[in-house]
Order: sequence, then structure tokens, then C-alpha cells
Amino acid sequence: MVVHSAAERVLAGLDPEQRSAVTAPAGPVCILAGAGTGKTRAVTSRIAHRALTGDISPRHVLAVTFTARAAAEMRSRLAVLGVPGVQARTFHAAALRQVRYFAPRLLEGRVMPELLDSKVRVVTLAAAKVGLRADRAAARDLAGEIEWAKSSLVEPGEYVVAAAKALRETPYEPAKVADVFAAYERLKRGNGVIDFEDMLRAAVWGIEEHADVAEQVRGQYRHLVVDEYQDVNPLQQRLLDAWLGGRDDLTVVGDASQTIYSFTGATSSYLVDFPRRYRGATVVRLVRDYRSTPQVVGLANAVISQARGAEARLRLELHGQRPPGPEPELRIFTDEPAEANAVAARCRALIDGGTPAREIAVLFRTNAQSEAYEKALTEAAVPYVVQGAERFFERPEVRQAMIALRAATRSIPGETPLPAAVVEGLAAVGWAPDTPPAGGAARERWEALAALVQLAEEYAATPEVVPIGEAVAIERPVTLGDFNEELARRAAQQHVPTVEGVTLASLHSAKGLEWDAVFLVGLAEGTLPTTYAKTPEQVEEERRLLYVGITRAREWLWLSYAAARSPGGRARRPSRFLPQLDRSGGGERAGAGAARRTERRRAQVVSCRICGATLLAGADRKLGRCPTCPSDLDEELYERLHEWRQRVAGAQKVPAYVVFTDATLTALAERKPGRTEELIAIAGIGPRKLGLYGDTVLALVAGAGVDEVCPQKSFEI
Repeated sequence: MVVHSAAERVLAGLDPEQRSAVTAPAGPVCILAGAGTGKTRAVTSRIAHRALTGDISPRHVLAVTFTARAAAEMRSRLAVLGVPGVQARTFHAAALRQVRYFAPRLLEGRVMPELLDSKVRVVTLAAAKVGLRADRAAARDLAGEIEWAKSSLVEPGEYVVAAAKALRETPYEPAKVADVFAAYERLKRGNGVIDFEDMLRAAVWGIEEHADVAEQVRGQYRHLVVDEYQDVNPLQQRLLDAWLGGRDDLTVVGDASQTIYSFTGATSSYLVDFPRRYRGATVVRLVRDYRSTPQVVGLANAVISQARGAEARLRLELHGQRPPGPEPELRIFTDEPAEANAVAARCRALIDGGTPAREIAVLFRTNAQSEAYEKALTEAAVPYVVQGAERFFERPEVRQAMIALRAATRSIPGETPLPAAVVEGLAAVGWAPDTPPAGGAARERWEALAALVQLAEEYAATPEVVPIGEAVAIERPVTLGDFNEELARRAAQQHVPTVEGVTLASLHSAKGLEWDAVFLVGLAEGTLPTTYAKTPEQVEEERRLLYVGITRAREWLWLSYAAARSPGGRARRPSRFLPQLDRSGGGERAGAGAARRTERRRAQVVSCRICGATLLAGADRKLGRCPTCPSDLDEELYERLHEWRQRVAGAQKVPAYVVFTDATLTALAERKPGRTEELIAIAGIGPRKLGLYGDTVLALVAGAGVDEVCPQKSFEI
């Protein structure tokens, strides 16, 4: 009786879909859980409910996920639900525990090999063995390729063909990478060490090749749960299959729309194919979003609704459960410094208004974008922390570059234009302004140094003014020495430690986190999607990155991009993933028609007549200003327009908004068009309405009374 009462308490407060997931019968269960839908609550409640009803024993459950933080959260929630003793671990932690336990039996008394914390040192040695001199960035990229291959169950001799099939962008010629891979494996064996993939393989081998080990492991773990199932790679799936041993008491939780780690070998194919692999599997969709406002949820739906490919088959349309909040803001700026300064100013305003700095995040596509925001936040006296990466001026490549630039002042003529001098100085650290190298780490290093060149271009655009007399001054071009002093000043400012602050993070490192206010910045073609996304599958993963970023916001969301990287630079287009933000529609999902309208409107740039920012949202374009800029509404004109609209709507027996919406009336009363060209420039007034009402509206704006243009008797029947 007590047990059933506790089980009922577990079900209390669950929504219908969560309850279906929790009470699903034993066997294969697939929980498709959208962002913010309470997946951790659902899966821990399922384990607890089954344990409290006597269906399973907690000690026979193995729940695996991808981060120690997520595993600890699972254990904590299960303890609160009254079900301690469940093994909730990462794949690696679970495998390590098993390999260590069975090592005396599997290794016949030999000592278990030491586990490598990082591949980079051994990879550097392996590269040297095959004639490659790899710096730290190149070694990291080679290590990434080896990790991808081993996670994908690819051996050194199979790497060239596998990399070609997977369209890998390799840091060196594929055959050379394969040579490094083979040398790396030989070095490991010779030194008696293993890496994390070896550990997973050892766990698989122990179960597949040793019947007694298999019997003991499967006897211990009879019920398996896998979180973030869209991120499983082939090696992890092989281990999961070994644990199961043909059984099907398996619960998986995932969201195909949050598949953003394909470059590491992760694949959502196991999640997509789950119902086919397990016939009769229970599939539950969690779509009630408890994290974000309906406005944020509506934008997330609009972005992911355009997705294509295998993952799109499991696309979820979320339904926001929170009270309405502010509409997402979409802003365009002239250049990246202007964008960063505006973001910093808004962060300052949010903090001054009571939002804790820790509840604000600025998210970007690559870590190299962080410098502009570090500088802007510093100058706005806004504390910040960098998530998942070092601060810009603390990165090894940036520190080395600053040393090289200081040394270059002795060899580069003082009259050399600053940008050219910086490019020449950076040649000492192997940087050249040509195509970025392949490989994530090497490319990120290149982009960080390219950011220094961009800083030099911006700094050179503001020559120093030198006074030479009482009323006379001349402009002196800035030199490389001046630039070095500027870099030192910025580095000193940004090295101030902070205990709590605004989070700066890449979209990848923001996965699994959430904030009250989120800024998504740099949303331009070439950045998101990145120019390196060349296949349809890669482009779709970029779309999912934006979706993940949007769904990090609980309440307040800002999206922006700069029309140029630096002042006066080459123009860029906004990201193809950005939908029209319809402020009048309460955040409903935008369809294909809305997308087409967005593209047409982008061709006609509308700027705020007060602050100059480019406007894309429908209501903003009508008003001709940002929603935060002050209104200059002519209230008397608005009243006359409102009365005229009522008379016309009454005569035509249609709702008033059919004549003109409130937003259009407000735009007319603010902008006060005096000519037909100015009238038709207001969004919502097309050729038809211009023909019906154009002359009348212009007369009202010019001062005519309602009775003059629209006598009451003309509407009498």
C-alpha cells in the first residue's frame, strides 16, 4: 500500500505525454523529447515508478548519458524520488568501471594499462614518426580525426576510404592521416597505454568474447536507459548492444533536431531507426515546452519547420506552456563592432533592470568571434565568463602572435600601412591571409589570428590626432607600435577575473544549458551557416545549431548580425535560416509563405528612422522604427484615422482591421506621409489599398476632417 502510494506520487504533476512515457510497459521505449519538455523528469520518473511498483530493482538499472553533470542530475532526482542505488553514469565511466572490475580475469593478472587523458602528445610523436611536424593545433585536429575513426569503428587501413565516404575535411592528405593513425596505435601499444575509445572497445571485447563476463554484466544490468540518444556513435552503440545481449528492456531519450555533433562521429540514425529496429516499440513525443515563452517557442518552431533530411522526420512542434513574454528581437547593424557595442549596452540595461548577469548569455558560432564581445562588455563594465574556451587574449596562439608583432616593430618599416604590417608580422607564427586550413582546431587558430588583422583594420581607420599648435592639428597614421600598445591595453582589461558574469559561449558548448536572456549574434551567411558547410547534411546541422541556440532562452531573445565585419567592409547577407518575426501573430509558426515574404522584404531594406538599425519584423517595418525607440505619434491624426476607418468598415460591413490594422494606423500617424511614394513605402499598404484609400488618407494626413473626406450620410442605407 505504501509502495503504491509512493508510485502515485511519482506520477503527480506529470503532463499526459510524460505520464505515457513513465507508465509505458517494459520493453523498447523511445521518448522523443523536445527542448524544455522535461525529459530528465520523465526518464527518472519512469525508472522510479517501475522500481516503486516492483517491476524492477534499482540495482539492475544502468542509465547512461554523455556528461558527468547530467549523470549526477539523474542520481540526485532518483534519490529525491526515493529510489537510490541506480547506476547513472557516462558511457566512459560505465565502461571504465567494468573494465577495471574484470581486468584480472581479462588480462590474466597483468596490470591494466594507463588511461591517456589526452591524445595530443602521443599524436605529435606519431606525426613526427611519419615525417609530419604538427603544431598543437594540427595535433589536435589529427587527434580529432583518430577519435572520429575509432568511434566509427574504422581501422587505420580503412581510414582513407571511410573518410572519403564521410566527406571528411581532413587536416592533411587522407593517406598521411592514416599513417599518423597507424603510428599512434603502435606508440600506444609500445608504451602500454590506452585511450578512451580503447576502453570502450575493451568493454565490448570483454562481453562479446567472454561468456562468463557477458553473463555477469547482463545479470547485473537488466534494464538500460540512454539519454541524448541522438548523440550516440557506432562504438557506443556497439557497447550498448553488448550490454543488452539481444534483450529489449531499453528506454532511449532524444531529440533529432538537436543533433549537432556529427563531426565527432555521433549519429541520430539509431534514434531515427529505433521503431524499425524494435518492432512494437512504444514511441512517446514530449512537446510541451516548460522552459521558454510561447514567443521563443514559436520562433524555434519556425526555424526547424524548414529542416530537411532524415532528422526532420522526427521533428517536434513544441507548444509553449509559460505565460507570454516579449517578442524576439531581430536587429541588423552596420558592422561587428556596432553589433557588439549594442549587445553590451543591452546587457548593461538588463543587469541594471534586475536580471542577474549569470542569467544572460551571448552565443556565437565560433570561439574566434568572442573578442569583440569581450572588449565591448569590458568597456560597458559588464562582467563576463567564457564557457568552454579561453578568453581571447589568453589563447596560446594569440599570446604568441602578440610576441611576434612586438618583435616585428624592429624589422618592418614604420611607414608600412598597419594591416599590411600585422599580416607581415603574423607570418612569423605561420599565419597567411589565404584559405583557412582544414581541421577544426587549426581553422580556429587561423580565425583567431585573422581577428587580429581585423582589429588592425578597425584601429587603422581611426588615425591619431596630433596637436601642433593652438588651433592646428594633424592626423598621424597609427603604427604597429601603437597597435601593440592597444592590444596590451585590451588584454589587461579582459584579464580581470570575474566570479559571476554574462556567459560568452559557442553554440556547441551551450548545449544543455539555459538562461533568462540570450543573445544570438553573428547570424550572417558564411558564419551561420559556416562557409565550411558544403553538403546538404552539413547545412542542416547548421540550422539545428541555430535551433539549439534559440531554445536556450527562457524569456528574452535577441538575434542579430552585422552587414559587414568591419566598418566599410564587404556587405554580407543575413543567415538563410532567419524567418520573418511576426510581432502581430503571437509567435505562431511561420510557414513557407512567410518565408517567401521574408525574402521579398529583405530585398527592400527598411531602417529605423530614429537609430538607423535595419528592421525585419513586420510591425517594426510598418512603424519605421525599433520598438524600443521613442514614438512620435500624432495623437490627433491617429484619432481622425481611427474614426475614418470605423466609418469605412461599417459601410463595407467588414472588421476594421480589414481596412487597415492598428499597426498601419499607428505608422500613418507617426510617419505622416505627404506623397504617394511615402504612403506605399509603409508595409501593409499595397497597390489595391492605395487605389481604394490612398487619396483619402493623404488628405487626412494633410489636415482634412473626417466629415470632409467621408461624409456620414454617404454610409447611410
